[in-house]
Amino acid sequence: MESESVSDRVARLRDEIRHHDELYYLRAKPEISDLQYDQLVKQLETLEAAHPDLVSPDSPTRRIGDAPVPHLQQVPHAVPMLSIDNTYSRAELVAYFTRTEKLLPGESIQWVMEFKIDGVAASIFYEDGLLKLGVTRGNGEVGDDITHNIRTIRDLPLRLRGAPPKLLEVRGEVYMTNTDLADLNLRQVEAGDEPYKNTRNVTAGTIRLLDPSIAAQRNLRFFCHGVGRTDGLIFETHIDFLDSVSTFGIPPTPQVRVLEGSEAALQAVAALEEAMPDLPFEVDGIVFKVNSLAQRVKLGTRSKSPRWLIAYKFERYEAVTRLEKIEVQVGKTGTVTPVAHLQSVSIADTTVSRASLHNADEIERLDVRVGDFVVVEKAGKIIPKVVRVEKHLRQSELLPFCFPTHCPVCDGQLVRDAGGVYIRCINPNCAAQLRGRLAYYASRTGMDIDGLGEKIIDQLIEKKLVGGYADLYRLTEEDLIARVDLVKERKAKKLVDAIEASKSKGLTRVLTAISIRHVGPRVARVLTERFSTVWSLREASVEELSAIPEIGDVIARSVHEFINSDCGRRLLDDLAAVGVRLSEDRVAPKADPGDSPLAGKTLVVTGTLQQFTRDEIKQLIERLGGRASEAVSSKTDFVVAGEKAGSKRDKAAQLGITILTEQQFIDLTGHAK
Repeated sequence: MESESVSDRVARLRDEIRHHDELYYLRAKPEISDLQYDQLVKQLETLEAAHPDLVSPDSPTRRIGDAPVPHLQQVPHAVPMLSIDNTYSRAELVAYFTRTEKLLPGESIQWVMEFKIDGVAASIFYEDGLLKLGVTRGNGEVGDDITHNIRTIRDLPLRLRGAPPKLLEVRGEVYMTNTDLADLNLRQVEAGDEPYKNTRNVTAGTIRLLDPSIAAQRNLRFFCHGVGRTDGLIFETHIDFLDSVSTFGIPPTPQVRVLEGSEAALQAVAALEEAMPDLPFEVDGIVFKVNSLAQRVKLGTRSKSPRWLIAYKFERYEAVTRLEKIEVQVGKTGTVTPVAHLQSVSIADTTVSRASLHNADEIERLDVRVGDFVVVEKAGKIIPKVVRVEKHLRQSELLPFCFPTHCPVCDGQLVRDAGGVYIRCINPNCAAQLRGRLAYYASRTGMDIDGLGEKIIDQLIEKKLVGGYADLYRLTEEDLIARVDLVKERKAKKLVDAIEASKSKGLTRVLTAISIRHVGPRVARVLTERFSTVWSLREASVEELSAIPEIGDVIARSVHEFINSDCGRRLLDDLAAVGVRLSEDRVAPKADPGDSPLAGKTLVVTGTLQQFTRDEIKQLIERLGGRASEAVSSKTDFVVAGEKAGSKRDKAAQLGITILTEQQFIDLTGHAK
């Protein structure tokens, strides 16, 4: 709108934001996504910053949340319930960490990482251990009294356990599980009412109802993630507070992690993202909080939000489609995973026809059946997941899915992990496991055998040319040409040469490649730094292994059992017999600070290098006394940029960090490959 004046544009944005506030907070019927809403607010903030004369006290940028609904009693917050700043990209997250580090110069920062539950914010008061009051966030200064509905939440004790403080105000999210929403929608349709779209909307409406019996029927839940006023509770960190409220019987947000520094926090994001599909409730992001309360005081707050926390959010997209089949697949460690085959549907510009159902317990929890209509969600880069079953759309009596008792590939017995949720095929000769193990063994993470793909592996197994890793090294060009359709003469020589070259990769690569449970590249390297041969590793006790930093009891037992089992011994002896190196050169000691230009320095490697693989240059950096990191921050000393270096190089330039070409790195260190 070219002719629109700045004042008119500001007025239009304010009206539009207020309209969406009413839809989101009062009616629980949002029309736009969180990202679109945040973009509107950001536009208004930018205009008001450029034109201070247009700022007004009733602007949406000057308020925190929703207005209290009129039919409930209003209660002022003694400590304002502020909102959280949002970010939608890793680059913005890095920028936030960098800003925070600059505000605390010379101080190390512990970050608490937790799920951002997609629910309704509430504050719960306990006096002398008794639940006295529940209040919505409202506009941050004043909220609605929802005590009558809060008392129906079974997660929240009416009387705290142990020795609670005189006054305790906990803050958190009221939410509903996906399964409870499915059951509620079934009841809604049977009663002739409209089903609810998502858990957040029904929670927002339920928590403000006047009749607590309705709230009780809907089985609302609560997670604690913050604190308001307290009297008699002493804690110095956020994690200490969560531990304390847990002892009183109040559930804290699950799977909370404490991480040392922003780089560790960035690297740990993937762990929570991977855990998301298994959650029975909705999340719309990950929250990072400074753990230390003293540091929080130093950082302070802005007008709307604290400086000591940030929400890393991602857009969620979902669609309803029909479940056509459930198939179980067998992985390289024998884990049997059910997969949903769906009627193809477009979600976030991608066609989705399959989604993991994770395990037998998940199928039972969802009560998902072949023929059901299901809600499939894709959040950010996360793989599609089945969120819930639309039970009210179930047209006929569908049979429950019966999880198999025997492997669909080898007919071997399936056994559930002791105390766990995963069901496994325990036949070590299962063809499906062999296929998965060989594919991983040949992968770049494993022994890096170029040209040995899954289709060739399938034929090698079918023709009975391989039954284990060592058989790969017994293959000849004549075998491949004569019996494997996909391999011609020229390719046969290349493949045999690549297999032969992998013999010298060393013990770290071998331990990574042979699919020992809980052992990946990092654990394998830690083990070989302590035990440089497979024979010395065999002699190590569980206690010796668990004493190694980063190993622990679970990994130690897994390694010890595998290495000393009949199967593990035969496997490694067989690899040794065909000439695979089962030792590792002792890593040279790190350079003294006076001898190495990298001593005590943090380096990030990005882009494609010509002389080094990524692992090789990282190992060299560590050997020369430096630290190889994945994320660029204000604490980074050098960025080594190869070809096609992208955002990390740009970030380094913005922060004024020294950027080295590969040749400059070689010149600086005096080390070429």
